[in-house]
Amino acid sequence: MEHRNKIIDCTIRDGGLVNNWDFSVEFVQDLYNCLSAAGVEYMEIGYKNSPRLLNATEPNPWRFLDDNFLKEIIPEKKTTKLSALVDIGRVDPADILPREESVLDMIRVACYVREVDKGLELVKMFHDLGYETSLNIMALSSVPERQLIEAFEMVKASPVDVVYIVDSFGSLAPTDIEHQVKKFQEMLPNKQLGIHTHNNMQLAFANTLAAMRNGVTYLDSSVYGMGRAAGNCHTELLVSYIQKSSYEIKPVLGIIEKHMIEMRQKWEWGYIIPYMISGMLNEHPRVAMAYRNSADRDNYVDFYDKVTSPES
Repeated sequence: MEHRNKIIDCTIRDGGLVNNWDFSVEFVQDLYNCLSAAGVEYMEIGYKNSPRLLNATEPNPWRFLDDNFLKEIIPEKKTTKLSALVDIGRVDPADILPREESVLDMIRVACYVREVDKGLELVKMFHDLGYETSLNIMALSSVPERQLIEAFEMVKASPVDVVYIVDSFGSLAPTDIEHQVKKFQEMLPNKQLGIHTHNNMQLAFANTLAAMRNGVTYLDSSVYGMGRAAGNCHTELLVSYIQKSSYEIKPVLGIIEKHMIEMRQKWEWGYIIPYMISGMLNEHPRVAMAYRNSADRDNYVDFYDKVTSPES
């Protein structure tokens, strides 16, 4: 069954959370060509949020994707499809063209469980405009069962193509993933599933494989693991592991060698102790990220004490 898997590379979108989307056009073009040569099915080229709704003052092309800009930088689509992510309340429907006029193929909607109804309204709109769609429900590790059941009743009735299991805090282990997948399959027998992992506890790849073994078909990853805080499952690991004749590892190694060694010296991401601690505690990495930007960045014991001591 493995040939049904599809990799969605999120280097630009999730990696942008590391460097405020400070990617050169050359890097994004090289990445697109590399992923196409590697046989990766999708590249998430950024966020399709609307700058006005976020009071953005400076242009940030990958955070606020513009269709005309996309046509200029990717004048010729190859086999790799393009996707973008939107957040609830951050996208103006007027900014979305019908799919046949856009370079994008898929639009993914991220939301928390309490906003699933709003997420599905967006999904329906993108679906009606001709896009492939997904719903990425975030921070699942802390959602009460009852709330999930209510949300899934709505999801079941919606036209969404793929529903994502998202390990936002990198706090789940393979057995947890397996449990989530079975629950999703029971409640959403009519939907394809996706997995999005973070590497706080060095389990992003293992968790992705656990999901895949249990029938999840859409696999998120990023080249060299570049993503928020501890980063994501590595694209190069999936491309080398999945037995699919169209996958080719060398182009991915090429882009890491050409661009990403240097990027990793400039920006930090990956398995680092404060991120491990936030994953272990099932917490958002924002406190750990702030700590990594302070003078105390390597005082791991102090960080552990700070986040585990009761508020005085």
